[in-house]
Amino acid sequence: MNYLCLVYLAQDKLHACPDSTCFAFAEELRGSGHFVAGQALQPIDTATTVRVRNGQMSLTDGPFAETKEQLAGFYMIEAKDLNEAIHWASKIPPARYGSIEVRPVRELDVSDIAATQAAV
Repeated sequence: MNYLCLVYLAQDKLHACPDSTCFAFAEELRGSGHFVAGQALQPIDTATTVRVRNGQMSLTDGPFAETKEQLAGFYMIEAKDLNEAIHWASKIPPARYGSIEVRPVRELDVSDIAATQAAV
């Protein structure tokens, strides 16, 4: 099962963990066979939030909500269960400076699409 490990850091902690340390951890994950994907994100002042309400699109500079910590990056990992995902999340270097949210990836239910395509 895939788990998304979201890395949250306060603005003043964005560069507390050297990129080389995060890269080395990603290499460790790759070597263990648990790495699926991972990237650091630009700071929140580069973000744009898109909303569509009643068919109208609106854009807002920055993230959806004001928070002390911001989404700084992510690791998508493959793990046998939540406990194994948490084990790997605890090793993510920025966890020492912020927090890591671990969430299972939900597979989309597309059975109705397959049934529709089969009927055609």
